[in-house]
Amino acid sequence: MVFIGKAQEKCAVYRTEKRHNPKKNTSYAWIVKSTALVNQYYFYCVDENFGPFFLKFCSYFPYNAKLCLNGHEYAKRQLEREKIAYQALDNGIQSCANPNRLQAICDSLSADKIDALLRKWLRRLPHPFPARDRQAGYRYQISILQIELSLTQVLDRPVSGRIFFEDVIRENLDIGRPKQVQLIFDRGVTKTTPGSFRTRVITDGVIPSLHIDYKGTRIKQYHKEGQALRTETTINNTRDFYIGKSLRNLPALRQIGFQANRRLLQTQRITHDSILAEETFQQLNRPRMVDGQRVSALRFADPMVQAIWNALLLFDLLPTGFSNRNLRTNLAALRGQSEGQLTQGRMTYQLRRLRLHGLIERIPKTHRYRLTDFGFRVALFCTRAYSRILRPGLGLVLPATSSLPCPLRRSFDRLEQEVNSWVDQAKLAS
Repeated sequence: MVFIGKAQEKCAVYRTEKRHNPKKNTSYAWIVKSTALVNQYYFYCVDENFGPFFLKFCSYFPYNAKLCLNGHEYAKRQLEREKIAYQALDNGIQSCANPNRLQAICDSLSADKIDALLRKWLRRLPHPFPARDRQAGYRYQISILQIELSLTQVLDRPVSGRIFFEDVIRENLDIGRPKQVQLIFDRGVTKTTPGSFRTRVITDGVIPSLHIDYKGTRIKQYHKEGQALRTETTINNTRDFYIGKSLRNLPALRQIGFQANRRLLQTQRITHDSILAEETFQQLNRPRMVDGQRVSALRFADPMVQAIWNALLLFDLLPTGFSNRNLRTNLAALRGQSEGQLTQGRMTYQLRRLRLHGLIERIPKTHRYRLTDFGFRVALFCTRAYSRILRPGLGLVLPATSSLPCPLRRSFDRLEQEVNSWVDQAKLAS
């Protein structure tokens, strides 16, 4: 036992009121539901299996009670009992020596274990039902008032996580609309469906969070402690999903909540894939170590790299692949050089770094190579983006390279005028 508190709170109670029977001309007592400001008693405890939790008892009929516990604390206690090393995250786990066992522990938190926790502490704590009442059949039965089900994805590079989450917010502002939210919860939404369906972005300081509402259920997504992406579904009314409030319905509610978390992440896969693409782009543009071998960068704007990618695309449909000489011949033509200027040693260096970056692979038992699917997609996209977007685009917006008017050039000119005007006004104000 850690702390005992007492507070007055407004809650639902049952009162008796006097009513009159006109036929018999008599009065009788009638029980009605009402509200009252009554004393609540809080017991904050630490359990050897569940960690910190609290029990709250109402001192007025029907003596409602509330049990509040945290599944993450249960998981931490079990890890400590089994002597499995872990690093804690506020209301979560950042890392664990045995993640498979951690998942098994989380899955093992059952309705029976929660009920056993309550019975254990009811035997120890003073509460409204003494022994004679319990013998007469008066006892507490657990129902689910609120349940939170979370998915925490710990990031090895938190900066990328912040970029990801900002993209998530920007790309999913309409995800709370009825057509989208019904896909997340796998429930049909019609004009008669109660509740508000909306997406909210709430900022606490500089940390934004994404909120999605479905009836009385909410999904919250945020960047937790700058280290993890937390997606959590809070079910405030189990009947939103046509499920009773009894504790025995815990498995069904867990399935609904975890599936909602997964479906939300699936709808955000396009944004998530862009972060993976950012990582791939940086790996190509920076030197790296592959199987203990250092490989130089394939810099996007390097003329030699652009020429190599264009040359590789010529060999994509060759069934027997290409050789060192084939690549040298085409590369020399693209670079405006003679084959003699591109020695065999230089071509071997280029083939090595293409292979280590995963763009090409050697055909077994030969000295020939073929373009990988990854290499084809990278070469095709990078060459087209460079030749069709970057070079002509810069030529259109820069005054020194083109004097021809165009919509893109006019837009940049207007932007420059607005910025200059704003700076001039700021100088006058100061």
